[in-house]
Amino acid sequence: MHSPTVRRALERDLAGAGEVSVEAFVGDGHTRPDSPYVDLLRDAARRDREAEVLVAVDDAGAVLGCVTFAPGGTAWADVAGPGEGEIRMLAVGAAARGRGVGRALVAAAIGRSRELGLAGMAFSTRPSMTAAHRIYDALGFVRTPGRDWSAAPGMDLWVYTMRF
Repeated sequence: MHSPTVRRALERDLAGAGEVSVEAFVGDGHTRPDSPYVDLLRDAARRDREAEVLVAVDDAGAVLGCVTFAPGGTAWADVAGPGEGEIRMLAVGAAARGRGVGRALVAAAIGRSRELGLAGMAFSTRPSMTAAHRIYDALGFVRTPGRDWSAAPGMDLWVYTMRF
């Protein structure tokens, strides 16, 4: 089995990235199917216009997973400050799980932060997203409870950070 190719999304990838995002967030029970957040998940084209969508693709070009990357202080950065990069909406399709796709996407976001000369990263995750937490821990991110926040009543978010 080959490692996925991770790169900035091309226009042809955006519909697949949106569908993988919805599949992961709704399918894993992190987002209700009737939530307005589903529209943001599906609209990878908007995310790519306003931030950067990175995709993992297989040899045939099928989107296996994606993540939105945003420098701190931009519209898609919730918790990253100046000098930090942030990831949002890390998603891996069910069929691609266990193949290193999530790890490759997060590693690419770290690389992107470094390319931009940022000093580190900060991002939010739900406490229930334990598979993602394993990736973050393995790559050297640290839970930073002092930066935890709530996006809405009952939607508590943990923050992970990394310094370069």
